Amino acid sequence: MAGEIFEALNVNHPGKVRRVDAVKFRKACDGLLAVLPTEAPGLNQSEMIAAARAVMPDTDFPGATQGWWIKSAQLHLEAVGQVVRDTGKPLRWRRVG
Repeated sequence: MAGEIFEALNVNHPGKVRRVDAVKFRKACDGLLAVLPTEAPGLNQSEMIAAARAVMPDTDFPGATQGWWIKSAQLHLEAVGQVVRDTGKPLRWRRVG
């Protein structure tokens, strides 16, 4: 029996959705939101992925899949306005609020 499916958005491709496992996606979003600061300068991509990996269990996200789930969560959370991308180099992300 298939698990619950979530339709994740991508800020870079408005109107398109990616169907993903809802339980894993919620865990990835929760992990990312737990580590992103609310104030600038935020985290760059390497910092964001490293920080989120530290709070995401390997049993749920084995091997290299953690990076994919974290990036997917970031793109979705950015599309729905919970995460913002600050301008500048390197790019940095932070939570809204």
